[in-house]
Amino acid sequence: MAELSLLESVNLALHHEMTEDSNVIVLGEDVGDNGGVFRATVGLKEKFGCKRVIDSPLAEALIGGVAVGMASQGLRPVAEFQFQGFVFPAMEHLVCHAARMRNRTRGRLTCPAVFRAPFGGGIHAPEHHSESVEALFAHIPGLKVVIPSSPQRAYGLLLASIRSNDPVMFFEPKRIYRTVKSEVTDDGKALPLDTCFTLRKGRDITLVTWGACVVESLQAATELSHQGIEVEVIDVASIKPLDMATIYSSLEKTGRLLVVHEASQTCGVGAEILARTAEHAMCLLKAPPRRITGMDTVMPYYRNEEYFMVQEEDIIRAAKELTEGWK
Repeated sequence: MAELSLLESVNLALHHEMTEDSNVIVLGEDVGDNGGVFRATVGLKEKFGCKRVIDSPLAEALIGGVAVGMASQGLRPVAEFQFQGFVFPAMEHLVCHAARMRNRTRGRLTCPAVFRAPFGGGIHAPEHHSESVEALFAHIPGLKVVIPSSPQRAYGLLLASIRSNDPVMFFEPKRIYRTVKSEVTDDGKALPLDTCFTLRKGRDITLVTWGACVVESLQAATELSHQGIEVEVIDVASIKPLDMATIYSSLEKTGRLLVVHEASQTCGVGAEILARTAEHAMCLLKAPPRRITGMDTVMPYYRNEEYFMVQEEDIIRAAKELTEGWK
Protein backbone atom coordinates (compact mmCIF):
# COMPACT_ATOMS: atom_id res chain seq x y z
CA MET A 1 0.00 0.00 0.00
CA ALA A 2 1.57 3.26 -1.16
CA GLU A 3 0.87 6.83 -0.10
CA LEU A 4 -0.28 8.67 -3.19
CA SER A 5 -1.67 12.04 -4.16
CA LEU A 6 -5.07 12.35 -5.80
CA LEU A 7 -3.34 12.93 -9.12
CA GLU A 8 -1.20 9.82 -8.74
CA SER A 9 -4.30 7.80 -7.86
CA VAL A 10 -5.93 8.83 -11.13
CA ASN A 11 -2.82 7.68 -12.96
CA LEU A 12 -2.81 4.39 -11.03
CA ALA A 13 -6.44 3.68 -11.89
CA LEU A 14 -5.78 4.34 -15.57
CA HIS A 15 -2.80 1.99 -15.53
CA HIS A 16 -4.87 -0.70 -13.83
CA GLU A 17 -7.84 -0.59 -16.21
CA MET A 18 -5.70 -0.35 -19.33
CA THR A 19 -3.82 -3.44 -18.18
CA GLU A 20 -7.01 -5.37 -17.42
CA ASP A 21 -9.06 -4.29 -20.45
CA SER A 22 -7.54 -3.77 -23.89
CA ASN A 23 -10.65 -1.83 -24.95
CA VAL A 24 -9.73 1.09 -22.66
CA ILE A 25 -8.31 3.94 -24.74
CA VAL A 26 -6.95 7.26 -23.45
CA LEU A 27 -7.12 10.33 -25.67
CA GLY A 28 -6.69 14.06 -25.31
CA GLU A 29 -4.36 16.98 -25.76
CA ASP A 30 -0.76 16.07 -24.81
CA VAL A 31 -1.84 12.93 -22.92
CA GLY A 32 0.88 10.86 -24.56
CA ASP A 33 4.30 12.46 -24.86
CA ASN A 34 3.75 15.02 -22.07
CA GLY A 35 1.46 13.04 -19.78
CA GLY A 36 -1.24 15.71 -19.90
CA VAL A 37 -1.26 19.25 -18.58
CA PHE A 38 -1.09 18.01 -14.95
CA ARG A 39 0.81 14.79 -15.74
CA ALA A 40 -2.16 12.56 -14.93
CA THR A 41 -1.42 10.25 -17.86
CA VAL A 42 2.35 10.09 -17.52
CA GLY A 43 3.83 6.70 -18.40
CA LEU A 44 0.76 5.40 -20.23
CA LYS A 45 2.07 5.84 -23.76
CA GLU A 46 5.36 4.14 -22.89
CA LYS A 47 3.50 1.13 -21.51
CA PHE A 48 0.52 0.81 -23.85
CA GLY A 49 1.68 2.45 -27.07
CA CYS A 50 0.36 5.17 -29.33
CA LYS A 51 -2.64 3.15 -30.53
CA ARG A 52 -4.13 3.18 -27.03
CA VAL A 53 -2.81 6.53 -25.81
CA ILE A 54 -3.69 9.08 -28.46
CA ASP A 55 -2.49 12.67 -28.59
CA SER A 56 -5.25 14.74 -30.14
CA PRO A 57 -5.18 18.18 -31.76
CA LEU A 58 -6.19 21.21 -29.66
CA ALA A 59 -9.83 20.57 -30.55
CA GLU A 60 -12.25 19.67 -27.76
CA ALA A 61 -15.12 19.08 -30.20
CA LEU A 62 -12.99 16.49 -31.93
CA ILE A 63 -12.09 14.82 -28.63
CA GLY A 64 -15.74 14.55 -27.64
CA GLY A 65 -16.90 13.31 -31.02
CA VAL A 66 -14.18 10.71 -31.41
CA ALA A 67 -14.79 9.43 -27.87
CA VAL A 68 -18.51 8.99 -28.58
CA GLY A 69 -17.73 7.13 -31.79
CA MET A 70 -15.26 4.84 -30.06
CA ALA A 71 -17.68 4.10 -27.23
CA SER A 72 -20.53 3.27 -29.60
CA GLN A 73 -18.36 0.61 -31.25
CA GLY A 74 -17.28 -1.31 -28.16
CA LEU A 75 -14.25 0.61 -26.92
CA ARG A 76 -14.04 2.32 -23.52
CA PRO A 77 -12.45 5.71 -24.16
CA VAL A 78 -11.21 7.94 -21.35
CA ALA A 79 -11.08 11.41 -22.87
CA GLU A 80 -9.20 14.20 -21.12
CA PHE A 81 -10.16 17.86 -21.41
CA GLN A 82 -7.36 20.02 -20.06
CA PHE A 83 -9.75 22.12 -17.95
CA GLN A 84 -13.48 21.97 -17.24
CA GLY A 85 -13.88 25.40 -18.83
CA PHE A 86 -12.66 23.95 -22.13
CA VAL A 87 -15.41 21.32 -22.37
CA PHE A 88 -17.97 23.65 -23.97
CA PRO A 89 -16.88 23.15 -27.62
CA ALA A 90 -17.69 19.45 -27.13
CA MET A 91 -21.12 20.01 -25.61
CA GLU A 92 -23.06 18.98 -28.71
CA HIS A 93 -21.39 15.57 -28.64
CA LEU A 94 -21.87 15.17 -24.88
CA VAL A 95 -25.48 16.36 -24.68
CA CYS A 96 -26.90 15.30 -28.05
CA HIS A 97 -25.04 12.02 -28.54
CA ALA A 98 -23.20 10.60 -25.52
CA ALA A 99 -26.04 11.23 -23.08
CA ARG A 100 -28.74 10.00 -25.52
CA MET A 101 -27.04 6.98 -27.07
CA ARG A 102 -28.81 4.35 -24.96
CA ASN A 103 -32.24 5.98 -25.30
CA ARG A 104 -31.90 6.79 -28.99
CA THR A 105 -31.05 3.19 -29.90
CA ARG A 106 -33.45 1.68 -27.34
CA GLY A 107 -30.52 -0.01 -25.64
CA ARG A 108 -28.90 -1.42 -28.77
CA LEU A 109 -25.91 0.87 -28.25
CA THR A 110 -24.44 2.40 -25.12
CA CYS A 111 -21.74 5.00 -24.56
CA PRO A 112 -19.22 3.68 -22.03
CA ALA A 113 -17.02 6.77 -22.11
CA VAL A 114 -15.37 8.78 -19.35
CA PHE A 115 -14.74 12.48 -19.86
CA ARG A 116 -12.09 13.66 -17.39
CA ALA A 117 -11.40 17.30 -16.59
CA PRO A 118 -9.64 19.19 -13.79
CA PHE A 119 -11.96 21.80 -12.29
CA GLY A 120 -12.23 24.50 -9.64
CA GLY A 121 -10.15 27.45 -8.53
CA GLY A 122 -7.34 27.94 -6.11
CA ILE A 123 -4.33 27.63 -8.42
CA HIS A 124 -4.09 31.27 -9.54
CA ALA A 125 -5.26 30.57 -13.10
CA PRO A 126 -7.43 32.60 -15.51
CA GLU A 127 -11.18 32.16 -15.35
CA HIS A 128 -11.63 29.45 -18.00
CA HIS A 129 -9.11 27.38 -16.08
CA SER A 130 -11.05 27.70 -12.81
CA GLU A 131 -14.63 26.76 -13.66
CA SER A 132 -16.94 24.91 -11.25
CA VAL A 133 -19.99 24.13 -13.36
CA GLU A 134 -20.81 20.58 -12.29
CA ALA A 135 -24.50 21.51 -11.98
CA LEU A 136 -24.68 22.17 -15.70
CA PHE A 137 -23.73 18.57 -16.51
CA ALA A 138 -25.88 17.13 -13.72
CA HIS A 139 -28.89 18.68 -15.43
CA ILE A 140 -28.36 16.57 -18.57
CA PRO A 141 -30.34 13.28 -18.58
CA GLY A 142 -28.06 10.37 -19.39
CA LEU A 143 -24.84 11.77 -17.91
CA LYS A 144 -23.34 10.66 -14.62
CA VAL A 145 -21.27 13.26 -12.76
CA VAL A 146 -18.55 12.17 -10.36
CA ILE A 147 -16.18 14.27 -8.24
CA PRO A 148 -13.52 12.56 -6.08
CA SER A 149 -12.06 14.36 -3.08
CA SER A 150 -9.36 11.96 -1.90
CA PRO A 151 -6.80 9.58 -3.44
CA GLN A 152 -8.73 6.47 -2.39
CA ARG A 153 -11.99 7.73 -3.84
CA ALA A 154 -10.29 8.98 -7.01
CA TYR A 155 -8.92 5.49 -7.60
CA GLY A 156 -12.12 3.57 -6.85
CA LEU A 157 -14.50 6.00 -8.53
CA LEU A 158 -12.44 6.20 -11.71
CA LEU A 159 -12.38 2.41 -11.95
CA ALA A 160 -16.16 2.36 -11.61
CA SER A 161 -16.55 5.15 -14.14
CA ILE A 162 -14.48 3.34 -16.76
CA ARG A 163 -16.50 0.16 -16.18
CA SER A 164 -19.82 2.00 -16.45
CA ASN A 165 -21.82 1.38 -19.61
CA ASP A 166 -23.06 4.96 -19.63
CA PRO A 167 -21.08 8.20 -20.01
CA VAL A 168 -19.45 9.72 -16.93
CA MET A 169 -18.23 13.26 -16.44
CA PHE A 170 -15.30 12.80 -14.05
CA PHE A 171 -14.23 16.12 -12.56
CA GLU A 172 -11.01 16.25 -10.54
CA PRO A 173 -10.50 19.13 -8.04
CA LYS A 174 -7.09 20.32 -9.14
CA ARG A 175 -6.55 22.49 -6.06
CA ILE A 176 -5.95 19.29 -4.09
CA TYR A 177 -4.29 17.28 -6.88
CA ARG A 178 -0.98 17.15 -5.00
CA THR A 179 -1.77 18.49 -1.52
CA VAL A 180 -4.02 15.66 -0.32
CA LYS A 181 -2.24 12.33 0.12
CA SER A 182 -3.21 8.98 1.62
CA GLU A 183 -2.54 5.29 1.29
CA VAL A 184 -4.04 3.63 -1.77
CA THR A 185 -4.15 -0.08 -2.55
CA ASP A 186 -4.01 -1.02 -6.23
CA ASP A 187 -6.51 -3.85 -5.78
CA GLY A 188 -8.88 -3.10 -8.64
CA LYS A 189 -11.84 -2.53 -6.31
CA ALA A 190 -14.30 0.03 -7.65
CA LEU A 191 -16.45 2.26 -5.47
CA PRO A 192 -20.18 2.73 -6.11
CA LEU A 193 -21.20 5.63 -8.30
CA ASP A 194 -24.44 6.28 -6.42
CA THR A 195 -23.30 6.57 -2.81
CA CYS A 196 -22.24 9.40 -0.51
CA PHE A 197 -19.34 8.85 1.88
CA THR A 198 -19.62 9.87 5.54
CA LEU A 199 -16.17 11.15 6.48
CA ARG A 200 -16.89 12.25 10.04
CA LYS A 201 -19.67 11.41 12.47
CA GLY A 202 -21.55 14.15 14.34
CA ARG A 203 -24.74 14.87 16.22
CA ASP A 204 -25.41 18.60 15.68
CA ILE A 205 -25.08 19.45 11.97
CA THR A 206 -25.03 17.54 8.68
CA LEU A 207 -22.46 19.21 6.43
CA VAL A 208 -22.74 18.09 2.80
CA THR A 209 -19.95 18.93 0.40
CA TRP A 210 -17.75 17.61 -2.42
CA GLY A 211 -14.50 18.22 -4.26
CA ALA A 212 -11.82 20.45 -2.78
CA CYS A 213 -14.29 21.95 -0.28
CA VAL A 214 -14.06 18.70 1.65
CA VAL A 215 -10.71 19.94 2.98
CA GLU A 216 -12.09 23.16 4.48
CA SER A 217 -15.19 21.34 5.69
CA LEU A 218 -13.19 18.78 7.67
CA GLN A 219 -10.97 21.52 9.09
CA ALA A 220 -14.02 23.51 10.14
CA ALA A 221 -15.58 20.41 11.70
CA THR A 222 -12.45 19.85 13.79
CA GLU A 223 -12.47 23.45 15.03
CA LEU A 224 -16.20 23.34 15.77
CA SER A 225 -15.71 20.16 17.77
CA HIS A 226 -13.35 22.09 20.05
CA GLN A 227 -16.22 24.52 20.58
CA GLY A 228 -18.72 21.79 21.43
CA ILE A 229 -20.44 21.51 18.02
CA GLU A 230 -20.18 18.06 16.44
CA VAL A 231 -20.48 18.13 12.65
CA GLU A 232 -21.19 15.11 10.47
CA VAL A 233 -19.33 15.59 7.18
CA ILE A 234 -20.66 13.89 4.06
CA ASP A 235 -18.76 13.79 0.76
CA VAL A 236 -21.37 13.58 -2.01
CA ALA A 237 -18.77 12.20 -4.49
CA SER A 238 -21.49 11.32 -7.02
CA ILE A 239 -23.34 14.48 -8.02
CA LYS A 240 -25.52 12.39 -10.30
CA PRO A 241 -26.98 9.99 -9.36
CA LEU A 242 -27.40 11.75 -6.02
CA ASP A 243 -27.59 9.65 -2.86
CA MET A 244 -30.11 11.53 -0.73
CA ALA A 245 -30.80 8.51 1.50
CA THR A 246 -27.46 8.95 3.28
CA ILE A 247 -28.17 12.65 3.80
CA TYR A 248 -31.66 12.00 5.18
CA SER A 249 -30.27 9.36 7.53
CA SER A 250 -27.79 11.90 8.87
CA LEU A 251 -30.50 14.53 9.28
CA GLU A 252 -32.48 12.14 11.47
CA LYS A 253 -29.64 12.56 13.99
CA THR A 254 -28.67 16.20 13.53
CA GLY A 255 -31.76 18.07 12.30
CA ARG A 256 -29.58 20.73 10.66
CA LEU A 257 -28.30 20.89 7.09
CA LEU A 258 -25.39 22.92 5.74
CA VAL A 259 -24.30 22.48 2.12
CA VAL A 260 -20.88 23.76 1.03
CA HIS A 261 -19.71 24.04 -2.57
CA GLU A 262 -17.32 26.17 -4.58
CA ALA A 263 -19.60 26.69 -7.57
CA SER A 264 -21.80 29.76 -7.88
CA GLN A 265 -24.96 29.67 -5.79
CA THR A 266 -27.79 30.13 -8.27
CA CYS A 267 -29.07 26.79 -9.62
CA GLY A 268 -26.14 24.98 -8.03
CA VAL A 269 -26.22 21.38 -6.82
CA GLY A 270 -26.67 22.73 -3.30
CA ALA A 271 -30.04 24.13 -4.35
CA GLU A 272 -31.09 20.67 -5.53
CA ILE A 273 -30.09 19.09 -2.22
CA LEU A 274 -32.02 21.72 -0.26
CA ALA A 275 -35.05 21.33 -2.53
CA ARG A 276 -35.16 17.56 -2.13
CA THR A 277 -34.76 17.93 1.61
CA ALA A 278 -37.66 20.38 1.70
CA GLU A 279 -39.82 18.01 -0.33
CA HIS A 280 -39.06 14.77 1.46
CA ALA A 281 -37.46 15.48 4.84
CA MET A 282 -38.68 18.86 6.06
CA CYS A 283 -40.01 17.25 9.24
CA LEU A 284 -36.46 16.28 10.20
CA LEU A 285 -35.18 19.87 10.26
CA LYS A 286 -34.78 21.92 13.42
CA ALA A 287 -33.55 24.97 11.47
CA PRO A 288 -33.75 26.34 7.91
CA PRO A 289 -31.10 24.69 5.71
CA ARG A 290 -28.11 26.80 4.68
CA ARG A 291 -25.68 27.05 1.77
CA ILE A 292 -22.13 28.35 1.69
CA THR A 293 -21.11 28.76 -1.95
CA GLY A 294 -19.09 30.70 -4.45
CA MET A 295 -20.43 33.99 -5.75
CA ASP A 296 -22.67 34.53 -8.76
CA THR A 297 -19.79 36.03 -10.67
CA VAL A 298 -17.12 34.87 -13.05
CA MET A 299 -14.16 33.46 -11.14
CA PRO A 300 -11.87 36.48 -10.59
CA TYR A 301 -8.18 36.60 -11.34
CA TYR A 302 -5.86 35.29 -8.67
CA ARG A 303 -5.46 38.48 -6.63
CA ASN A 304 -9.17 38.38 -5.78
CA GLU A 305 -9.59 34.62 -5.87
CA GLU A 306 -9.79 34.19 -2.11
CA TYR A 307 -12.88 36.43 -1.97
CA PHE A 308 -14.70 34.00 -4.26
CA MET A 309 -13.47 30.79 -2.65
CA VAL A 310 -15.21 29.26 0.36
CA GLN A 311 -13.10 29.71 3.48
CA GLU A 312 -13.01 27.67 6.67
CA GLU A 313 -14.20 30.72 8.62
CA ASP A 314 -17.32 30.95 6.44
CA ILE A 315 -18.27 27.39 7.30
CA ILE A 316 -17.65 27.88 11.02
CA ARG A 317 -19.77 31.03 11.08
CA ALA A 318 -22.69 29.39 9.30
CA ALA A 319 -22.52 26.30 11.51
CA LYS A 320 -22.66 28.45 14.65
CA GLU A 321 -25.65 30.34 13.32
CA LEU A 322 -27.43 27.08 12.58
CA THR A 323 -26.91 25.76 16.09
CA GLU A 324 -26.94 28.83 18.32
CA GLY A 325 -29.71 30.67 16.49
CA TRP A 326 -32.03 27.64 16.25
CA LYS A 327 -31.99 25.63 19.46
